[in-house]
Amino acid sequence: MHDAFANATLTHVATTPKPGDAAETVLTRQDFSDAWDEITAWQGYAPTPLVSLAGLAKELGVARIDYKDEGPRFGLGSFKALGGSYAALRVLQREIAKRRGEEVSLADIREGRFAEQCKAITLVSATDGNHGRSLAWGCQRFGAPCRIYIHAEVSEGRAEAMRALGAEVIRIKGDYDDSVALAKKEAEANGWFVVSDTSWPGYSAPPRDVMAGYGVMVREACEAMNAAPTHVFLQGGVGGLAAAVVAALHQYWGADRPRVIVVEPELAACLIESARQGAATQVAIAEETIMAGLSCGEPSEMAWQILTEEASDFLTIPDAIVAPTVRLLARQESGDAKVEAGESAVAGLAALIAAHEDAALWRMLGFDAESRVLLIGSEGVTDPEIFREIMEGDTHG
Repeated sequence: MHDAFANATLTHVATTPKPGDAAETVLTRQDFSDAWDEITAWQGYAPTPLVSLAGLAKELGVARIDYKDEGPRFGLGSFKALGGSYAALRVLQREIAKRRGEEVSLADIREGRFAEQCKAITLVSATDGNHGRSLAWGCQRFGAPCRIYIHAEVSEGRAEAMRALGAEVIRIKGDYDDSVALAKKEAEANGWFVVSDTSWPGYSAPPRDVMAGYGVMVREACEAMNAAPTHVFLQGGVGGLAAAVVAALHQYWGADRPRVIVVEPELAACLIESARQGAATQVAIAEETIMAGLSCGEPSEMAWQILTEEASDFLTIPDAIVAPTVRLLARQESGDAKVEAGESAVAGLAALIAAHEDAALWRMLGFDAESRVLLIGSEGVTDPEIFREIMEGDTHG
């Protein structure tokens, strides 16, 4: 295994999940069912692969490692395609119904029956790339104008991908949290509608829809398994992905649901700090991580309600182990199927490998020869230039 894993310093915070029913009430079974029924009806829908990393599992001494590869999702390269576009459709449904004073179905909007009304409803969001791309794709499909706010470190390749889908892209000088603030401010001033994957006081419907959309990939994964995983590693960010996966796993597997390990970049560790403080806690981002999709300093309040009741472990990882993990998958270093993954996709796998190098941490996380691990490969190659640099080993470790 690459020296970077043996030399990596992981920070671990273990918590005792609080009692509660957030995994059933913040995101309900009906929320997930509605999203499943709608998204699986979209043109181009197909389940993404659940890739068995049997060779790596043997090397690490566990029974199974399954990697849910979201790279092929709707041709957009990430799991976000399930969230932003579905939430956009739901915002349009609610607003058109309000303006018309009558119920409007999602199918009516999807099939263009209210195309003129959609043209008058501008949807906006901040993004590190993938959420904005999903929203732009949804707006293009449903005929609504789209404005996307990105921060200084978002790559031009990701910005151009959103422009290609018809979005107006506004780049700011600050970080992700600054772009969120500006999107909110300008939406309020202009009567636009924010479609965010993070919640705040008084704003919860779109983030709930975003997370409900993510449940599609969890159901696909669960239906492809013969038994429940014992461990799941989940990328942090604002917490929306982790919380959605946790709630869906809770509802599907019940008492057999896996141990939840949340993984963040050490440069953007708002969830581990929230675990330390026992409440959703914002942190300042002094330096951007290579894991662009996880560069978030403020947790989603809604997501934290679920994570504080379901997650038992929080880990941070250094950027130095990200590129070796991307190369491990793409070069089939363990003899497994080839997977081309983006930087944020491999956070859980990188943490798993690095944890194995620390015998005490490995035991603390409860691994043994019977362990079955689920990983969410949240994105494919969403920026070809960055992927090329990683594969050539020019930068980022």
